[in-house]
Amino acid sequence: MTINEMKIGDSASVTKTVTETDVYLFAGITGDLNPAHTNEVAASQTMFKGRIAHGMLGAGFISAVLGMYLPGPGCIYVGQTLSFTAPVRIGDTVTATATVEEIDVEKNRCILDTTVTNQDGKAVIKGKATIMPAKA
Repeated sequence: MTINEMKIGDSASVTKTVTETDVYLFAGITGDLNPAHTNEVAASQTMFKGRIAHGMLGAGFISAVLGMYLPGPGCIYVGQTLSFTAPVRIGDTVTATATVEEIDVEKNRCILDTTVTNQDGKAVIKGKATIMPAKA
């Protein structure tokens, strides 16, 4: 989708159930082996009372929305603000949604509201993405 095809209010989502394998692969790829993600005994002693997924793993699903669906292939992800509002636990099914809020055709930039919710509809991540859609 090019910037000329995008409209304010356009929205797309990706849904994924977060598995233990996802968490361990993310930990291995990034080197973030924080016990909150990888050690049930240590994580059970935290405020979360068990392991949680990496916040950036959840945020990565926003990238999937932008790169594959809205606007899709050819999109350049320029920036992102994030607030992690609740933990994502192994076994949670999360939905990342991006909604177009602003379009600047002259600068070839768009601002999208980004939210990740869990299976209960609770927002776990909120933010704003800045993208450069493919040119016509």
